[in-house]
Amino acid sequence: MAGCGSCCAETQRIEDTRWRRVLWIALAINVVMFAGEIGAGIASGSRSLQADALDFLGDAANYAISLGVAGMALRWRSRAALLKGSTILAFGLYVLITTILAALGRGLPQAETMGIVGVIALIANGSVALMLYRYRSGDANMRSVWICSRNDAIGNIAVLLAAAGVIGTGTAWPDLAVAAIIAGLGITGGAQIIRQSLAEFKLDQGSGNIAQATAR
Repeated sequence: MAGCGSCCAETQRIEDTRWRRVLWIALAINVVMFAGEIGAGIASGSRSLQADALDFLGDAANYAISLGVAGMALRWRSRAALLKGSTILAFGLYVLITTILAALGRGLPQAETMGIVGVIALIANGSVALMLYRYRSGDANMRSVWICSRNDAIGNIAVLLAAAGVIGTGTAWPDLAVAAIIAGLGITGGAQIIRQSLAEFKLDQGSGNIAQATAR
């Protein structure tokens, strides 16, 4: 029995090491992509690229938080997930509001720049999503990271469609529509993470109360 416990502990350590390694890679990719995409978004006047760039920044912060709580007790992981979910939700609301304000202005984004940067971002996010796919059914902390990468890949495909739409229509509306979609993904994804993290936090509290009652 002791041998089994030792084996399980060793397996857990290996899994934690893999998890941390994937997070470090994802963190580096997101920091680099944020720097490149925010510059391209401002230069091209594309709201969808700017929204996607801010998403990269938010994800980088989320990966950093996940690295900080990796291996900690469930209560700390659920609290970190709650913070991340709230951040993602706030980001979605911010993008939605700024997109509505941009719709009141004028200007046509550079579709060519949107397409090129969108392809690069899709490759980056697709790679991260593949690395994180195995952790999609984990706790709220792991699930939040998977949701971030999934939403990013979907958002990149939408940016490419927006670029095609801008070329086809000669208007900025496809760009603004995709920015609104990215905002919607952030809002729904953040809400999902918040719900699961709160459920796990209550579960951990319930387990702690039972343990205290048993000890008495």
